[in-house]
Amino acid sequence: MRRLGVLLLLLTLSEYVLAHNHHNITEIDTSVPFDAIIYTHMSLQTFLWGISFPIGMVLGLSKSKYHVPLQSVNVVLNYAGQWMGHHHGGRQFPATVHGIMARILFWTVLVQAGLGIFLKLHVLEKNVRKWVIPVHSVIGKAFPILGWTQMLFGVATALGYCRGGDLGQCLAHYIMGSAFIAYAVILVIMLNLGGHWLERIGCSQEMLDSSTIMVWGIVNTFTEHHGGAWSHKDMQHTMLGVLWWTGGMLGVFLSRKGKRSFVPAIIIIMTGWGMSAHEQALMISSKIHALFGYALIAAGVLRLVEICFVLNDQATPHGIIRVFQHLPPYLLVLGGTLFMSATDEELRNVDNLGIDHVSYALFDFSLSFLIYLIITFLVHLYLSTGANSTSPVPPNAVEEGYAKIPSTSRRRTSRTESEEGAEVYELTEQDDDEDATKIGHEDEVDWIGRQGPSRLNGVRI
Repeated sequence: MRRLGVLLLLLTLSEYVLAHNHHNITEIDTSVPFDAIIYTHMSLQTFLWGISFPIGMVLGLSKSKYHVPLQSVNVVLNYAGQWMGHHHGGRQFPATVHGIMARILFWTVLVQAGLGIFLKLHVLEKNVRKWVIPVHSVIGKAFPILGWTQMLFGVATALGYCRGGDLGQCLAHYIMGSAFIAYAVILVIMLNLGGHWLERIGCSQEMLDSSTIMVWGIVNTFTEHHGGAWSHKDMQHTMLGVLWWTGGMLGVFLSRKGKRSFVPAIIIIMTGWGMSAHEQALMISSKIHALFGYALIAAGVLRLVEICFVLNDQATPHGIIRVFQHLPPYLLVLGGTLFMSATDEELRNVDNLGIDHVSYALFDFSLSFLIYLIITFLVHLYLSTGANSTSPVPPNAVEEGYAKIPSTSRRRTSRTESEEGAEVYELTEQDDDEDATKIGHEDEVDWIGRQGPSRLNGVRI
């Protein structure tokens, strides 16, 4: 009943929270400073949507007991942050896409909280619950994407970017930059969690990559030119689309039947080369675009080395991730961060402030580290919390001196191995003693020469 009361209170206050007088503002005066309330709004919402809500989502996926408490706190703080965004002084803003998205998020969070409360009440379990669970799951998994989108809208609104004729370039940079970061997220997830799934469906990572690149290229080919005379940028962007769909088709063909392929990495290298040579109006813009291109080239080269030489054309072994394999996704994050910060408006503003490309690039490098930290931390959190918190048996258990205890020695022999959970091993002494006698299965040895399932010198783990 307490949760229902909170939900009703939120509904009652919804119009008050969303009420916002824009004071008939039509343009953003960037000379007016922000006040403390809007700074608090920015900081709080960035923390919630960039870190805390994703952590809560991961805890829900791992079925952790901390999922509900954390998300409950996040919901309350989110509405407090939204209230601040509508009741601040200092710089004022007209109606923008950031405000529209705020309303969408308000009702999305409210619906998600209501669904969560319904699930916790355990009512109508036979008829309604089975439909609520997948809806709650889909909305929850969309939170990082919704939050990322709203944060980009917030930056553009706060600084007065992406208005009028600059909207098209903003969309191109923010969408493509976000796509590179999303690609890195997928690579990290597949590196840690996707091996069994790929093996089960008989597909390689390059098949998925090539298919996505091909579709993206087809869309890009027919959407870069919007009529009128062709500029060199229109031609370059259109030809990048052609490169992607032709290369994607080759990658799909070479990656059939679960084979690894060089094509996605080569496409990334070629895209990076094109971007590094992309002519720009400002020197700082040319240098930042060049850095973006170099990051993509490095990511593609290292991906080739990983596939061809580190893994020898094989899939990543289950449970074994080499440090080298983190380099390609990190460089994709770096490339995406650089590209999103390389619009003409952003770089004109930076140039007017007297900031050189080195300082600006170092800021982007730092931001890319934070983004990759969040990505890898969330994956680690999923693997180590809730239902996944049980310590698995080390993959090289036998080599380390552990021997599997036969099923006849278990107390509950009627249960299947999957019901028992992880296999049971005992710690044995590795020795070349010729008197050792094998017992049970082939990898089990009775080092004291006594057969039978009952052994006293072993330690169950």
